[in-house]
Order: sequence, then C-alpha cells, then structure tokens
Amino acid sequence: MSVKIKAIRDSGIVGKERLVLQVLGDNDIGYYIVFDTTFFEDGRVSNKVRHSYWFPDKKVHAGDLVILYTKPGTQSESQNKDGSTSHFFYWGLAKTIWNKEGDCAVLLEARNWSVKGAF
Repeated sequence: MSVKIKAIRDSGIVGKERLVLQVLGDNDIGYYIVFDTTFFEDGRVSNKVRHSYWFPDKKVHAGDLVILYTKPGTQSESQNKDGSTSHFFYWGLAKTIWNKEGDCAVLLEARNWSVKGAF
C-alpha cells in the first residue's frame, strides 16, 4: 500500500475530528476505503464495520497528506510549504465516530472489485 494511517486527531470533538493519511507513493486515493470499527478484548481488530468512507478518484503524490474530517464539508486542497499538497475530504457525519476507547480506523486498498445490482 502506498498510503498509510498517520493519526486520528481531535477524536470525539465534533467539527474537528479527523483522520490523517500519509501518501508514500504516487497513487489515486479513490482506490482506498476507510472503516470505523473497534478492537476485541484480546486486541484483535473487530470485523464489525460501523461506518465506511470510499474516497473519490483523485491523484495524490508521495509526500502528500489526505485529511478526512468526519463532519460535513466541501472537498478542497492546499499547498504545503515543502511543495506537497494536503487534500481535504469530508465524511458528512453529524457526530464523531472515534469517540470511545477501543475505536479504530482501518484503511483498505481496493484496486479490484466487482458490483452486481438487484435489477
């Protein structure tokens, strides 16, 4: 994977809570999905997904940051002093999701997938 979770910032604070991702190599962030889940008592990550966010297609480059706010907002970007870019995305949720001990974020790369509608 060429994107990694760097941090969850301001967890449990409405309007400020966000997930920070670091881009390690040129990629399309649209290949990635974030899940909100918890840990089991033995420390394993639960497979019970409570929320998911699939990033829209957008080219990102090594050194960039991808910031996903849980609040509503409009996608944007800004240039950093080092020449990299910070890309801002918004989950559109009315409340926080990383607000209890044991909550965690899971980042999944989904380059290959299929879909079938019930028509």
